[in-house]
Amino acid sequence: MPKALLTIESLVKNYGGGAVLNGIDLTVYEGEVLVILGPSGCGKSTLLRCINALEPIQAGTISLNGEPIRRDSKDLPRLRQKVGMVFQSYELFPHLSVLDNITLSPRKAQRRPRQEAEAEALALLDRVGLKDRAGDYPRQLSGGQKQRVAIVRALIMHPEVLLFDEVTAALDPEMVREVLDVILDLARQGRTMLIVTHEMQFARAVADRVVLLDEGRIVEEAPPEEFFDHPKTERAQRFLNTLTFETVKKKAKNQ
Repeated sequence: MPKALLTIESLVKNYGGGAVLNGIDLTVYEGEVLVILGPSGCGKSTLLRCINALEPIQAGTISLNGEPIRRDSKDLPRLRQKVGMVFQSYELFPHLSVLDNITLSPRKAQRRPRQEAEAEALALLDRVGLKDRAGDYPRQLSGGQKQRVAIVRALIMHPEVLLFDEVTAALDPEMVREVLDVILDLARQGRTMLIVTHEMQFARAVADRVVLLDEGRIVEEAPPEEFFDHPKTERAQRFLNTLTFETVKKKAKNQ
């Protein structure tokens, strides 16, 4: 049986007196790809930010390999290195080259020699088809290229878990595929990942398990075939019907 890697118990996150996350219980296993779906404002991105201790929580626990991830912990910098996060907005430093953006954290946080970090960065860039852009600056890259650089920047820290927060939402449609292909390749490598996305076909292809959030709670949890073909809850059925309607509307508009 796979090992439980990330454990979330009774998680509560409040904003201004209201609960954005209200009693989340979730276990992610080593090598598992968990896709988190739900309507806008349901707490998907907030959940990822709580896992990486970017947001304070009001109750509950988040543990990685049995170690609590807490904002007040002296071990937080070390634990954060084990949880890589890729944001929707890339978060690349505009004044640094691609290579320097990628190697900054391993050199500063992990004290790795420059030569070692750069060699690994170039090998990772080669895997995502961007080795020839190592000397470029973010302004010289397309959105899809920036997002692939952001993924490499997370990978070079050797994280145990990767978090992807709507990484294709800011991209033009033709750039989405190049980013999703990289994530699919990571899934084939057995990487442990939590992915927030609105790309339903991608979710179905990459997920080992799908979780539907609504109003800060998990309302359905199932393998992708079961979730998409035979949703159990009325809320999941409504969510999928809404997405089907939006897809049909977009196709009609483009004809």
